[in-house]
Amino acid sequence: MMVEPSLVRGLIAAQFPHWADLPVEAVDASGTANAIYRLGTDMAVRLPRTEGSAADVATEHRWLPRLAGQLPFPVPLPLARGVPDEAFPRPWSVCTWLEGTNPRPGDAASSSDLLAADLAEFVLALRRISPQDAPPAYRSEPLASRDAVTREALATLDGVVDAEAVAAAWKEALSAPPFTAAPVWVHGDLQPGNVLVADGRLAAVIDFGCTGLADPAVDLIAAWYLLTAGARQTFRTAVAADDATWARGRGWALSIALLELAHYRESNPVMARIAAWVIEEIVDAGPR
Repeated sequence: MMVEPSLVRGLIAAQFPHWADLPVEAVDASGTANAIYRLGTDMAVRLPRTEGSAADVATEHRWLPRLAGQLPFPVPLPLARGVPDEAFPRPWSVCTWLEGTNPRPGDAASSSDLLAADLAEFVLALRRISPQDAPPAYRSEPLASRDAVTREALATLDGVVDAEAVAAAWKEALSAPPFTAAPVWVHGDLQPGNVLVADGRLAAVIDFGCTGLADPAVDLIAAWYLLTAGARQTFRTAVAADDATWARGRGWALSIALLELAHYRESNPVMARIAAWVIEEIVDAGPR
């Protein structure tokens, strides 16, 4: 459904009238899960676009307050939970607004060793949080279980990407030893749209809809989605990723990017452009 500022104003007025006089401004974001609006100067309204993303509202309201105090960088804090009504049929959220800009593939931030070190600090801090009662992450399945859908996506992209080189990279990722240890907390989707930077440093991490317990390799997708070759090595050293974990992280990034490029080529050019860049980085850089 289309989400317009007038709809957001109506929802706020009906459910949180103490904020009814605050300005509502659309946020230009390429994400596919939520429509995002700025409310006043220090709040954001997040309205799920799909039933799947609507389920993330409960996850974020339960876990973000518990995670925030154990993380070294700001994350959104839920302030209020909207309920479905005739105007909008899904639960929705009001959360804190965080300053920063989304990085772009290949920009100055992606070459920053400081950003690489910041990302590693965030990932390591998340891993150290107690897993007690934590839910499985959205991407908690073994990498090998994605083989069929990844190959299907690649088949649709023959001629768009170097299919032979991509298939070889995917085969190499699948040959890595599988993860057999206890799962750890992961963000689950460390992509440009979910990270805010300022002056080449990590300013905040947002959108925790995929968070939960999984193979730590899942969060290594940041190495290819957010960093170029030199900074990527800084990140790998800082997180102390062994060869098997690094290979699985590369496989996760490749699989996600292939599915995104196949799905969003027509509907979301920004997401498709990012995915194409990731695929090219993985093929050009090899297993490093």
